[in-house]
Amino acid sequence: MAEDVAMDSAPGDSAPGDSAAPARDARPVALAIGAHPDDIEFHFAGTLLLLADAGWSVHCINLSGGDCGSMVTDNAATRAIRAAEGRAAAALLGATFHESLADDLMIFYEERLLRRLAAVVRRARPRIVLTHALVDYMEDHANTGRLAVTAAFVRGMPNFRTDPPIDPVAGDVTVYHAMPHGLRDPLRQPVVPHLFVDTGSVHERKRRALAAHASQKDWLDATQGMDSYLASCDRMSAAIGSLSGRYAFAEGWRRHLHLGLAARDGDPLADALGPARCHAHPDSPLLLEI
Repeated sequence: MAEDVAMDSAPGDSAPGDSAAPARDARPVALAIGAHPDDIEFHFAGTLLLLADAGWSVHCINLSGGDCGSMVTDNAATRAIRAAEGRAAAALLGATFHESLADDLMIFYEERLLRRLAAVVRRARPRIVLTHALVDYMEDHANTGRLAVTAAFVRGMPNFRTDPPIDPVAGDVTVYHAMPHGLRDPLRQPVVPHLFVDTGSVHERKRRALAAHASQKDWLDATQGMDSYLASCDRMSAAIGSLSGRYAFAEGWRRHLHLGLAARDGDPLADALGPARCHAHPDSPLLLEI
């Protein structure tokens, strides 16, 4: 397991009773919670770029440091390489980068990791959380999605102690799940998004952020036959765009049920981007007010 990162203070966090502490950024926050370095750039980056362009503060965390993602370097060296790549990619996205909390294949739905991720959520105070599908081709992705939902759920619970301890925060949060890799669940059933986001205008910027993870080209070529991770990203973005019936490149999102997360069933991602940048799938379910 990677060494714990000191998280006792962060820019914008005021110490209790410290009237001289800097004011928190007033912009709304979107927090992307991915499993591995390059997942955010592959699945979420277009939406993050559009939110940043719309005036949102965007944050990124990869739960795993990616230590198994090499055929030639050991765990420690690979972890360091991928952390540097993650920081470079976050800079290209204009995002605040949060250090990883686990290692590859060690992302489990368990107490210690949940308490650490909940601290990140409380620090960031997101209005929007972007994360993986709850059912995906590998368990690291699915467990990340589950942890993200619960970390958002406990953000305001005084009796849930985070690691390190961070005061609970109030306010609504809406969780969006990305499309599973391959646009299918592990039993090969197609998955259709609730919301399509037009990423055509930022696709090249998304591609540059993904290209910052240069160590992954040889790894993915060798282990998953992806021939080119950039071309694979192009194909997936184009496939979602084709599903939309409108866009050349797109990202797809499914909105988590609001109960326990927000007072009402709002759609802040659609509100932030507007009809010029996104539209709902025609068969997206409508919820009765509870």
